[in-house]
Amino acid sequence: MPSTSNRPLVGIVLMIIAMLMVPVLDLFAKLLSTDYPVLQVTWARFVFHGLWLLPILMWKGTVWWRLPQQPGYQFLRSLMLTVTTLAFFLAIRDNPIPTSLTLLFVSPLIVAVIAPFWLGESFDWPRGVAVVCGFVGVVVVLRPSSDAFNPSVLWALVAGVGYAFYIMFTRRLRATGEPLLTLFYTAVGGILVLTPLVASVWQTPDLKALVMMASMGLFAAIGHYLIIMACEYATASQLSPFNYFEIVAATAISYLVFGFFPDAYVWLGIAIICLSGAYVSWRELKLSRKVRAAHDGRIDVI
Repeated sequence: MPSTSNRPLVGIVLMIIAMLMVPVLDLFAKLLSTDYPVLQVTWARFVFHGLWLLPILMWKGTVWWRLPQQPGYQFLRSLMLTVTTLAFFLAIRDNPIPTSLTLLFVSPLIVAVIAPFWLGESFDWPRGVAVVCGFVGVVVVLRPSSDAFNPSVLWALVAGVGYAFYIMFTRRLRATGEPLLTLFYTAVGGILVLTPLVASVWQTPDLKALVMMASMGLFAAIGHYLIIMACEYATASQLSPFNYFEIVAATAISYLVFGFFPDAYVWLGIAIICLSGAYVSWRELKLSRKVRAAHDGRIDVI
């Protein structure tokens, strides 16, 4: 598949659409986790994710039963999303979705630190300052010394680390195959990891739960397909800050369904983290333009 990473705006639009859809998946997961183990809810998310994709792959005549290209990277990518999903579902079971999402947003800052060494993307001291500011925002949201602090929310930080690696593995696999097939391999990896574990906590779901699980898988499949497509057009550092658009839909859903609205500390933390990540993205776009301008033998004024 040819590279299309010189069209970052297309990737950004796709990422924004994905981020507005994913909170619906989170809502179903939070509702299900009140009656079913989080491990089982996470397993169902990957099972139905795969079941939604399988008939489409068969209809298209895609060879889905063979080992993928770079199977090691494919499995590690799926493992990162599995860890991210399980950790995030553990966080939102006992904490508001917007608060947990705010801590998940450390992912672009982690990408900014690791991507230069792994993906060959750039890093400089202004980005280092932005990363430090971002983690100050995390402390503001957590308020570890306050009575409102719930240790279970730290699972959201684990999810943020996992999601950063998921984005970078997605970038590494950008040119290795059809995005829809890559997404199917992601589901298969999650099923392989979680199936041996879910038997010990299994509770037979009723019809309502099955419908919610199927819907959860559908939104997961669509959302992450858009993420894969976004990575066809833009770099990991360019895309990661736009995860912040998820907070818009998540806050609306949490207010309408649970009557929760983030307090001033959470909004302050969101502002610090989002501004830090947005600055990282702006620096990446600016440097990318300069590199392309130098390659074309022209001066690019930004």
